[in-house]
Amino acid sequence: MHYDAIILGAGAAGLMAAAVAGQRGRRILVLDHADAPGKKILISGGGRCNFTNIGTAPDRFLSANPHFAKSALRRYTAADFLALVEAHGIAWHEKTLGQLFCDGSARQIVIMLLDECDRGGVRIELGQPITDVAHADGRFRVRHGGLTHEADRLVIATGGPSIPKMGATGFAYDLARRFGLKVVEPRPALVPLTLGGEETLFRSLSGVATEVVARCHKAQFREAALFTHRGLSGPAILQVSSYWRHGDAVTIDFLPDMDPDWLIAAKRATPRLSPRRALATHLPDRLAETLADRLALAPDLAGCTDKALRAATDRLSRWSFTPNGSEGLAKAEVTVGGIATAELSSQDMQATRVPGLYAIGEAVDVTGWLGGYNFQWAWASGWACAQTL
Repeated sequence: MHYDAIILGAGAAGLMAAAVAGQRGRRILVLDHADAPGKKILISGGGRCNFTNIGTAPDRFLSANPHFAKSALRRYTAADFLALVEAHGIAWHEKTLGQLFCDGSARQIVIMLLDECDRGGVRIELGQPITDVAHADGRFRVRHGGLTHEADRLVIATGGPSIPKMGATGFAYDLARRFGLKVVEPRPALVPLTLGGEETLFRSLSGVATEVVARCHKAQFREAALFTHRGLSGPAILQVSSYWRHGDAVTIDFLPDMDPDWLIAAKRATPRLSPRRALATHLPDRLAETLADRLALAPDLAGCTDKALRAATDRLSRWSFTPNGSEGLAKAEVTVGGIATAELSSQDMQATRVPGLYAIGEAVDVTGWLGGYNFQWAWASGWACAQTL
């Protein structure tokens, strides 16, 4: 059969593009090797899908071209997607930092997208590998499950290689390269970081969490950090991991609300208090003990000079870790990198050198912060693409 467009990938971006284009009267076919649609949607947000963020803005996305995402994000906003969610009667709530979640299940978002696709007469074929993609005479031909499908336009919406156990692969990048498109080398993002050497001491704190300010280069995030048996995790660490590269340090402010002279004030008030107990008034006990041991102060505050206490406070506000790696694509929520934005139109995601070829969602070199931003990019890029399918 001949279609107006074939969309490769039945994830967030692909289903969004299919639904919008289908409802614009286009004949749309969605193909995926997975046996069910929206698998990453189903596991997101602890099963409740952090489907967007009301604070969405272009500066919360990483890309070789920081301006690329502006057009799509401006034309299809978090409020637009929220209106769709509410139109389907899906109850939702806001958590911290503008994150919106389903009250019920992430499955509601998948069902909503499939309902929207049904309204547009979209055909969805799943459970078979895509074995060949060809382009000739202005038409794209895709071999899927023993059948060859033909369309005037082809959309790459197969995501990135993060979470391979869900079936994720680098197919989008391989296909882009076959069409002569450049790819920004992908790397894990929103991923726990690992510690080695002397810093393995902190692994003994596995399970301990506390609110911090984490920094890497110019990026900084105030959220919880979690010590694990392999290193560092938690929202603050996941956020800075997108900016981190091998050899970089990650700096932690363990006490972001404390006055620089708070230990000196504690010394004046309770001179016999130990540094460990002083820290434990603001931090989890096990963390306070480990930090106090590393600071190597006198047994009680009275035995510490004001200079030593100021130096300790300064170190606590700029504690430096140098991760020896990350937990890789297996634990990464997304990837940084992907199909180069220089190859695409920011208006409709179409390849400038291959008319009729589009790329959307995580397949593209646009990566959002933790907290619903990547889903909003999927909705916005899918919507923008659908306007010209």
